[in-house]
Amino acid sequence: MEIVNPKTLTDKVTSVISHVVVTTASKLAFISGQVSVDETGALVGSGDYYAQAIQVFTNLKYALEATRAEPSYIAKMNIFVVNHNPELISIIFDAGFHVFGPNWPKTASTYIGVQALADPEWLIEIDAIVIFP
Repeated sequence: MEIVNPKTLTDKVTSVISHVVVTTASKLAFISGQVSVDETGALVGSGDYYAQAIQVFTNLKYALEATRAEPSYIAKMNIFVVNHNPELISIIFDAGFHVFGPNWPKTASTYIGVQALADPEWLIEIDAIVIFP
């Protein structure tokens, strides 16, 4: 994949995302929205955005591992956050950096504030498109 961050677009966000990802992939994986439940289906982090974000990113990491994909293979992430406010951005991205460390995927991303998710206890949901080299 080729990461493109043109000088004509701001660099204020490129420490966590890329403006454009270009690829000529032959194999794709589409990861469904991951939420803050563990392998038994139990909610993790009731009412706690950071704890839920840790679990959501961990589930995303597990999905990547199941397909033998590296975090750098993620071409696009959509991050849905219930009752978004600006203070939540750093909380959620800090959780992502905690889970992925130096392998944080600087992918094309969309961060979307939503009123609710499928379960009223879920605060964060993340889906992803993975491109295999």
